[in-house]
Amino acid sequence: MPNPDLAPRSGAMKRQEAMAVLSPDISVRLARDAADVRAAQRLRYEVFVAELGGSGPLVDHKNRLERDRFDPYFDHLIACDAARDGAVVGVYRVLRNDQAAKAGQFYSEDEYDLTPLRQSGRRLLELGRSCLHRDYRGGPVLFRLWQALAEYVDRHRIEVLFGVASFHGTDIAALAQPLSLLHQRHLAPPDLRVRARSYQPMDLVPSDQIDRRQAMLQVPALIKAYLRLGGFVGDGAFIDRSFNTTDVCLLMDTARMTAQQKARYSRGSAT
Repeated sequence: MPNPDLAPRSGAMKRQEAMAVLSPDISVRLARDAADVRAAQRLRYEVFVAELGGSGPLVDHKNRLERDRFDPYFDHLIACDAARDGAVVGVYRVLRNDQAAKAGQFYSEDEYDLTPLRQSGRRLLELGRSCLHRDYRGGPVLFRLWQALAEYVDRHRIEVLFGVASFHGTDIAALAQPLSLLHQRHLAPPDLRVRARSYQPMDLVPSDQIDRRQAMLQVPALIKAYLRLGGFVGDGAFIDRSFNTTDVCLLMDTARMTAQQKARYSRGSAT
């Protein structure tokens, strides 16, 4: 599942966005009722379906809602703009161990074998469906979502965060350099090393043939944000043809984060 976040914008659009995202009226909270969840699903539809062409068995095209069977079990963080009558302009959904038990699995277990995490006995939190309204990309709304996420992690004493993030497209040859860079420089340690079920190797290019600068330019902003906070990637990519994406599993161990990384995370300045 793709996770659009701080995509670069151009010229007049940047100026228009700057006015919107600097609004002091942005607040982040957990969804309180079905109407809040529907607002989150509506934003997800605009981003994942209308913009990126995704689909799914429970997507409601008539009402423009992107949803799945896991939504009732997740907590939904929503960023709202009071200047737009409380419109939801950013979302993030999160799933703890106890919620996953009720759902029967974590969402990403369809793509990755999470045995190392499940056997760790640690408090887990799965992250997903992060996206921003197109007018709010490139500004502080994502940072505020991260601040709220840090508070949630602290409140529930979460130890390991993880989730699937995506490269757009399924052409592995075109993604060989960034995938190889992630595998060679950011592979998770054995105790966190989840493995893709339909295994697509990521170690495709020898180290001495990787253009690190160009490879990193291909890495989506959300993935880079996790890496700056000491994040890792799992073993292997997963090709999701229904969403036209190549997915990697990102993991972040709070015990391995440095004091500086923890400070950046809690301030919501991950990127």
